[in-house]
Amino acid sequence: MAQDTIVLANVDSLYREDQFYIGVTYNLPMSLPSGGNIRGLSGGIQFGFLRDMPINKRRNLAIAIGGGLALDQFGQNLFIGETSSEETIFRVLNEQVDYTRNRFNTAVIEAPIEIRWRTSTPASYNFWRVYVGFRVGYAYWYKATFKQPGNTVTQTKIPEFDPVRLAATISLGYNTFNFFASYSINPFFKDAETVNGEIVDFRTLKVGLMFYIL
Repeated sequence: MAQDTIVLANVDSLYREDQFYIGVTYNLPMSLPSGGNIRGLSGGIQFGFLRDMPINKRRNLAIAIGGGLALDQFGQNLFIGETSSEETIFRVLNEQVDYTRNRFNTAVIEAPIEIRWRTSTPASYNFWRVYVGFRVGYAYWYKATFKQPGNTVTQTKIPEFDPVRLAATISLGYNTFNFFASYSINPFFKDAETVNGEIVDFRTLKVGLMFYIL
């Protein structure tokens, strides 16, 4: 006997976009003192998980919260050292200083919060998205490293460093590949000045790609 009915696939009308994410960024140091600029490798990687909570019937608007880890490196010419009395030194290195490396590294535990808009449906995993959000993080590790021939300076205890990291984020794109940007709301250092008396309002703009995996 011929079968005259078609079995339809089950569609989850209460679907969520719970996602693992991984991102790679190019890190741009911002608001450095006069003469400050990028030098050397400056980039980062981040990964984590987001729990999706739709807020409308169509489920194309949602709020997401999650947790993750961000590892970043900032290559620039702002030297961070200390005096013999353990007072922090911030100095912009000019072209007369011969050095091979001057970097600032951080490892941050993050809690991302996002407001999400997408064109997804219960039956399609390929869609456009715009996610804007806010991240609260805590830097459980950081290090400033300076190297020149015959001299290496490493700082892992900087009293002016603010371990609480706040950032505004945006992610937009289609399907798996998405443009990502993040801007530091608060500077890395509090009440910090260079040897010339300039305020060190060191922040960062991170731009790159974000990959979402269901």
